[in-house]
Amino acid sequence: HCCCPHRSYTYSRVAYALSLILLILFTCAAIVGCVMLYDGQGKFHKSTTTTLNFVVSQANFTVENLNNLSDSLSAAKKVDIGRSFLPNDVQNQINEIQGKLNSSATELATRTTDNSEKIQKLLNQVRIALIIIAAVMLLLAFIGFLLSIFGLEFIVSILVIIGWILVTGTFILCGVFLLLHNVVADTCVSMEEWVAHPTEHTALDDIIPCVEPATANESLYRSRQVTYQLVNLVNQVITNVSNGNFPPQTPFFYFNQSGPLMPTLCNPFTADLNNRTCTRGEVTLDNATRVWKNFECQTTTVSGTEICTTVGRVTPTILGQMAAGVNVSQGLYQYGPFLIQLEDCTFVRDTFTNINQNHCPGLERYSKWVYVGLVMVSSAVMLSLVFWVIYARERRHRAYSKQHNYADKPHPTGPDA
Repeated sequence: HCCCPHRSYTYSRVAYALSLILLILFTCAAIVGCVMLYDGQGKFHKSTTTTLNFVVSQANFTVENLNNLSDSLSAAKKVDIGRSFLPNDVQNQINEIQGKLNSSATELATRTTDNSEKIQKLLNQVRIALIIIAAVMLLLAFIGFLLSIFGLEFIVSILVIIGWILVTGTFILCGVFLLLHNVVADTCVSMEEWVAHPTEHTALDDIIPCVEPATANESLYRSRQVTYQLVNLVNQVITNVSNGNFPPQTPFFYFNQSGPLMPTLCNPFTADLNNRTCTRGEVTLDNATRVWKNFECQTTTVSGTEICTTVGRVTPTILGQMAAGVNVSQGLYQYGPFLIQLEDCTFVRDTFTNINQNHCPGLERYSKWVYVGLVMVSSAVMLSLVFWVIYARERRHRAYSKQHNYADKPHPTGPDA
């Protein structure tokens, strides 16, 4: 017969077993990497969203305080105590600072809303992309493993090409997340440096509005000035009208006031707008209205004017006007510490300290988890691609070797052969 030369295949049981073991090992590694990637992206998304919400809440808190301060200044212009108002020059200065406050609050609110929406949208897109990558790579590793086990070499070859494309894209994403991890770490370090040394040059100098706090400084000055003027206005009415004893023929001043003298209101500031300590006999902004209520008289209206019919130093109308002045003064006074924090950057420093202590560790940890998960998935799937081919080849060699070993085996012959 003709002896046709045929292609010779070498088969090694060790190579076959080793390729199968490594294929199983790298498939398991790919599964572990996908699980780690999925878990890491969830925690990274939660950490970044929490940090973003904290920053937005701090910005909104600032906007709310600026708007409330502007409203208090606006209310101060309308205060009318016994037909007395704030001086015109003070009202004009209030108009100027109100414009700056409203402009700052509007700009901050707009930028906060726009930036937070863009960042949240980006975070959601990154999360979806990572979930898709984890699912696709897990599916790829599992299907490739099954196809290799069943010896479907043609489909495995197509899957290998697709796999290399996906692995390349995943490795690129690894680089992106490594860069993101380093950016997060550097930003947290810059925050820590700035908190420790706010006057020195750091990487955050260009984005921190504390180098020229002109608006905060002027707002603080005007709020103190208006508070000082309002308290003086109230005290002038108390001293010159309520505590006075006028004849009935005195218009605007006489309303039959009598009895113990009303205490004056404690002015928290001196004439040069420094802090002042209350003296004995003065009432504070906190308890003034409650104390003055004891000096209110019952009234009747005579020719359009309120006249006391009982002992008292103030009519309900004038007491209401005084209470309005006290409320406005107290509102302006309570924003003093906030404005000081804006002026010397204590507010920003406290915000950065909170982020650095409570948010940075999670951001750094979970961005690293995502990076490590991507590296594990990419590396494990890449090696799985190689062993899909190797195992499929070894499986073919094994099948061919068994077939030829059976064909070359001598057949038994009978005694009559």
